[in-house]
Amino acid sequence: FQFVGKWALCVLFIWVTHELSHFLTSHFLGIRTTLSLNSVTFEPNQLIAPREHLYIDASGPLATLTIAFLAFRLLKKRWSVWYFALVFTAFYMRSLAGIMNFINLNDEGRISNHLGFGTYTIPLLVIAPLLWMIYRISKTYRLSKRFLITTTIITMVTSSVIILLDPYLKTPVSP
Repeated sequence: FQFVGKWALCVLFIWVTHELSHFLTSHFLGIRTTLSLNSVTFEPNQLIAPREHLYIDASGPLATLTIAFLAFRLLKKRWSVWYFALVFTAFYMRSLAGIMNFINLNDEGRISNHLGFGTYTIPLLVIAPLLWMIYRISKTYRLSKRFLITTTIITMVTSSVIILLDPYLKTPVSP
């Protein structure tokens, strides 16, 4: 259970850092938001320029990619299951967001549309290097299918709990 708990904390860390990046960008731009585990929502009656929306949308994925890239670089030097958890969670999170674009546009989908690339171009450009990192790490350290399936299940369960708790853990925060 210790492994599961630590892995779940890595998932939570990625999730919170992602949303906190959206919040901090909003705050820096003087935009009032409500922060929760899985979203940052704008307070009503604010004029938000398209460029500001773009910055806010980009900040979460950029934070997630930065953490994944740094963890990947550290993994190139030595194995750490916790660094792998960060890379894997980043991949899972951005893949889930990419799939959810079919239902409701997420960060990369909105950015892609805003830039005129279509809904799925930017999501694929974000997911592809994360998938490549997972592949390289898995090959380098000969990770077993059992390990990858187990960690996928832990990640799915933890992220589902985060998503389900989201409506109950909103915190209004003003700049």
